Amino acid sequence: MAALPSPRFDEFYRYEPLTELLFGYVEARPNLVSVRSMGKSHEGRDIWVLVLTNTATGADLDKPAFWLDGNIHAAELTASTTCLYYLHHLLTQYGVDPAVTQLLDTRVIYMVPRLNPDGAELALADRPRHIRSSTRRYPYDEEPVDGLTIEDVDGDGRILSMRIPDPHGGYKKHPDDPRLMVPREPGEFGGEYFRLMPEGFIKNHDGLTVTVNKDREGLDLNRNFPSEWRQEYKQLGAGPYPTSEPEVRAMVDFIVAHPNIGAAISFHTHSGVILRPMGSQSDEDMTPEDLWLYQRFSQLGEKHTGYPAISIWHDFKYHPKDVISGTQDWVYEHLGALFWVVELWSPNKEAGIAGYKWIDWYREHPVADDLKLLKWSDEQCGGQAHVDWRPFQHPQLGVVEIGGWDKMNFWRNPPPALREREAARFPAWMTQIALSLPRLELLRTEVRALGPDTWRVRLAVANSGYLPAYVTQRALERKIVRGVQFEIHMPLNNPEISLVSGKERMEGPQLEGHGAKQSLQAFLPTREVTGDRAVGEWVVRAPKGTRLALSASAERAGTIRTEVVLD
Repeated sequence: MAALPSPRFDEFYRYEPLTELLFGYVEARPNLVSVRSMGKSHEGRDIWVLVLTNTATGADLDKPAFWLDGNIHAAELTASTTCLYYLHHLLTQYGVDPAVTQLLDTRVIYMVPRLNPDGAELALADRPRHIRSSTRRYPYDEEPVDGLTIEDVDGDGRILSMRIPDPHGGYKKHPDDPRLMVPREPGEFGGEYFRLMPEGFIKNHDGLTVTVNKDREGLDLNRNFPSEWRQEYKQLGAGPYPTSEPEVRAMVDFIVAHPNIGAAISFHTHSGVILRPMGSQSDEDMTPEDLWLYQRFSQLGEKHTGYPAISIWHDFKYHPKDVISGTQDWVYEHLGALFWVVELWSPNKEAGIAGYKWIDWYREHPVADDLKLLKWSDEQCGGQAHVDWRPFQHPQLGVVEIGGWDKMNFWRNPPPALREREAARFPAWMTQIALSLPRLELLRTEVRALGPDTWRVRLAVANSGYLPAYVTQRALERKIVRGVQFEIHMPLNNPEISLVSGKERMEGPQLEGHGAKQSLQAFLPTREVTGDRAVGEWVVRAPKGTRLALSASAERAGTIRTEVVLD
């Protein structure tokens, strides 16, 4: 058996080294991990999905599944690192950690470390451009005829800001630290002021006006999912129609083809928060049982990770009038599986800023917060989070200064030394969610003779998981999941064997889990003491000694197969 790879969690992998790393894990542990391509990106790269389970205990489709993805947005590269960290954790701890061993023996993880390989390649290029998501040009396939295009102009591999002295500028140097640019006060005049703009080149500059161009690549893959999809005028980057983009279509097709997926997490950056549904409705409009379930698992997330868990609708809107839809709408609101978005990393928290509210902080915050961040840059990041201003001869603007916040490497993502620490927050929580998924188990089989060639056959099963087999009330409301399916597999073309009663395939009840119910019914006598169990029963006419195959399945709880002998 080959040795496991030794990945670097302080660096971001480009596509080819990442692919080599993933296949290195397969070579080292072929019994626990395989790699499949679930589709091609816009530029033709394979989108790799890892299948993590112990193949000796069954096929992945026969086991309850947990989905994990990262890096749907181009520059949010720590999301990919967090997936890789969990991959390494699972494969090094199998056979060592009882929880990890139980997880891979009884369940399956579907992991996509980089859902958007094209965008990540552009973000990691020698002269990068930081776009939102896909590299496909949208809504128009044409070059800008004028204006500033944001990119690295001085070739240092970073995209920073440019400042130009201008009496009409909206910014000034902070009196205590001239490196820091702060907004000019209302009615203020008579000082030294600057115009700030992103680093980039300007096409057809007229010497007076500068307009910053929108990215030619205007798609946001996270807005292209089917549920709650809205046109461009309501939701920027949504694409021409739902699943128009190959990356999103590959994910949707894979999940639909794998109905065993009962829970999922999508990693993004940044804010240092766990986001729970719903995105399109308030908590008051949410199915109460599902809300309580989300709150319980989100509290576990807070405990394990140190990240606060908040509502997308109530606490994480880009604008008070906006409705943010994305993966969470499709996976939970459409399919009824549990789903969280994790926004990794908070530079604010790292700098000691407290009491701020996520998105609102970017609209307005005290200058004292910026000074704390600057101090953090100097003391913890070697002065690299905020880059000192330096002169540069710009081909269109003349002499400017380039500097300011390095948003790619210290805001969107943690500095290299802190990336592993952020990723290490999550394995325990993810493992606990996956081990809570429903799991179908065999209780027993029974064969009773009713006559010389007539037999009653029974198959009893139970859900050993914390969660019910349907996972959420939403899944029941949307009619996504069926009750447990019992099957007796009758030999073909044998006139001596026939069914007297029962059907070859029968639908049984929905199976509850062992999790305590969170409702007022908890104060009343329990009615469904054995709601986690179900029995399939048939009467068969067949010679003594006949072998019959039986099976039971529930989409999100797995499949069991067994055999009985009529004796």
